[in-house]
Amino acid sequence: MSWWGMNGQQITGENPSDEEKIRLIAEAGFDGVNGFLPESGDAGTWKELLNGHGLSFSVNAYPASVPELEAFMQRAAAYDGEIGHVNVQVMTPFLTGAPAVELLEGLQAPAGVYGIPVCIETHRGTITQDLLRTVEYVRAIESLRLTVDFSHYVTAGEMRTVSPEAEALLGTLLTRTSAIHGRISNGEQIQIDPGEHGEHEAVEHFVRWWKRGMEHWVQSAGREDVLPFVCELGPPPYAITRDEAAGRTEELGDRWSQSLWLARTARRLWEEARQVTDSALIPDEKLQ
Repeated sequence: MSWWGMNGQQITGENPSDEEKIRLIAEAGFDGVNGFLPESGDAGTWKELLNGHGLSFSVNAYPASVPELEAFMQRAAAYDGEIGHVNVQVMTPFLTGAPAVELLEGLQAPAGVYGIPVCIETHRGTITQDLLRTVEYVRAIESLRLTVDFSHYVTAGEMRTVSPEAEALLGTLLTRTSAIHGRISNGEQIQIDPGEHGEHEAVEHFVRWWKRGMEHWVQSAGREDVLPFVCELGPPPYAITRDEAAGRTEELGDRWSQSLWLARTARRLWEEARQVTDSALIPDEKLQ
């Protein structure tokens, strides 16, 4: 569950404590929290809360250079607890071509040095904001691993329908799936309500992409590898509100219920992906 996605949630009353939020996440059946690297003084408290509820932990980073990521990874390695992976938004949206490839190649090194997996997120306003450019990066850098969040490309491309060309390009990125952020766009809004049973017409595209990403991941995963699926539904202005001019306070949908639907859907797709992938090529331990 996304820690950012817990902002503004009213399921435990107004202004719930961090402990109440973590307890709720665990009781709802989530396996972990994706959030932000705690300050050194808070690290012990976070470790105790997460371990006490049996939750894993991953964090987000926002570097614009290799030294910035190296500094972050050093702090992450010093955190008093285990960090499953670092999700990276590279904050250089106007860097393109060979310099962008060089930067992305350089960002691969800290993961090996500190032993924490690094995934580059497909995200607007970052180095991967453009679908065509990101496909070029994947083709140029064999080691590039992605956090797949296609809601950004569907919104940026106004993909109310998905053309065969777009499907092929997105499919190229899915071969590098190392994490998935669960959010659905309708081609106009970045985050829509999928419906109580996933009846929104945009859902079919995202579940297809998520499942294909899972299938690709399984084929190359190691025994101890984990594929994170983060239910990442943000608060306003990501969430649609009834009256934005009045302060963005009244959301149209129930983000908590939607997050639970995303979690159920991800588990179902994972089971389907396991069945579709040729079991003869996959050791049993990768399917646990």
